[in-house]
Amino acid sequence: MDHPAAGPEIDQLIKLLARLPGLGPRSARRAALHLLKKPDKLLAPLAAAMSEAAEKIVTCDNCGNIDTVNPCAICADPRRDASVICVVEEVGDLWALERAKAINARYHVLGGVLSPLDGIGPDDLNIARLIARVNTGEINEVLLALNATVEGQSTAHYITDRIENAGVKVSVLAHGVPVGGELDYLDDGTLAAAIRSRRPID
Repeated sequence: MDHPAAGPEIDQLIKLLARLPGLGPRSARRAALHLLKKPDKLLAPLAAAMSEAAEKIVTCDNCGNIDTVNPCAICADPRRDASVICVVEEVGDLWALERAKAINARYHVLGGVLSPLDGIGPDDLNIARLIARVNTGEINEVLLALNATVEGQSTAHYITDRIENAGVKVSVLAHGVPVGGELDYLDDGTLAAAIRSRRPID
């Protein structure tokens, strides 16, 4: 994907942009050109924001969220219902639920789902920390807000088996989340309805 008309710095910018989700080579070139046309208004502020984020972003030791403080702002918020943990696959799913303002719980980010074909097992995910949190005796409900995929459902069943003796209610998202659907792509109303109508896991 080299661009003979551009210097190596511009070529590197295009290559990095092309690695972002949803951006192929053509979209990356267009994005790079747009940034380069407005260096003072777009490129410099974006570079500064990315540099600052790279320096300050940390992963919350408690829940796996990404923030600039540890523990994250959600874990540290006393207004949150600390007795409910909403389990999600990725940080993007947490952000989607927060946008929907559907639940006032604390979260737990797994960092993916079980996928034997891809070599992803329980030790590769943030499951041990979740079990430790549940076993504190301070949790009343674990809401498994995982994507409605085969891997997501397998992960939900694995977690349920691991915490079945902890004396907590385990629930899953209800109707409104289509099979194969990903939380980050659902509208806020659908997410809110799914949270409100959650049901005990089978």
